[in-house]
Amino acid sequence: MPSVSRTTASEAPTALLLPGLLCDQAVWAEQIAALGRRVRCLVAEYGASDSLTAMAEAALAQAPPRFILIGHSMGGRVALEIMRTAAARVRALALLDTGYQQRAAGAAGEAEGRARQALVDLARSRGMRAMGEVWVRDMVPPQRLADAGLIESILAMVERRTPQLLAAQIRALLARPNAADVLPLVGCPTLLLCGREDTWSPLARHQAMQRLIRDSRLEVIEDCGHMAPMERPAAVAACLDRWLSALAPSP
Repeated sequence: MPSVSRTTASEAPTALLLPGLLCDQAVWAEQIAALGRRVRCLVAEYGASDSLTAMAEAALAQAPPRFILIGHSMGGRVALEIMRTAAARVRALALLDTGYQQRAAGAAGEAEGRARQALVDLARSRGMRAMGEVWVRDMVPPQRLADAGLIESILAMVERRTPQLLAAQIRALLARPNAADVLPLVGCPTLLLCGREDTWSPLARHQAMQRLIRDSRLEVIEDCGHMAPMERPAAVAACLDRWLSALAPSP
């Protein structure tokens, strides 16, 4: 079931939060707590969906008619699929540590496929925690690997998932559509946010997205990698709060 935050007013707008690969409501925990006075937070679940299109459909089925859309990592790609099919329902859009291009052709794409399949094989043979211990090395900057609290919170979240779910989400990511055609059509207020040290979804990619989305705003979180909502939760919450405070009242 989706997770709903406490809200101070029944008329508060809904923010639909889309988690990334293997993530659940824990990735958004501190943002939900910080933003509850402004929005009613709803964390989408994708079920066993194995395509970004199906994930978008599942998220839309959980959402009210109009909502603010916030996606992290794979959730940002799901958000772009929502913008492709249901943009009229989206009041404002925030994309965190994400991308928009399809898998590369040729050797680079094949290498990505092998690397992702290796994670699935590891999860099946040694379990989700062992897989997570390998996966997390690309998700946070090297110096944060010594942060026991952060790493344990990420690994605990990963352990709540299954190898079957990992395989389904990997299939979705490997078959991801190119959303370059969606970005110029985005007409709602848009925030882009990226960790300065995100090597998985680097800053240059977000700068390219900013050029494609008219009137979009880019925020950079310092000393932060790909897992920005968990690595620097207060800084991410502050960026989102400033952005939400500037939105016009919903019609």
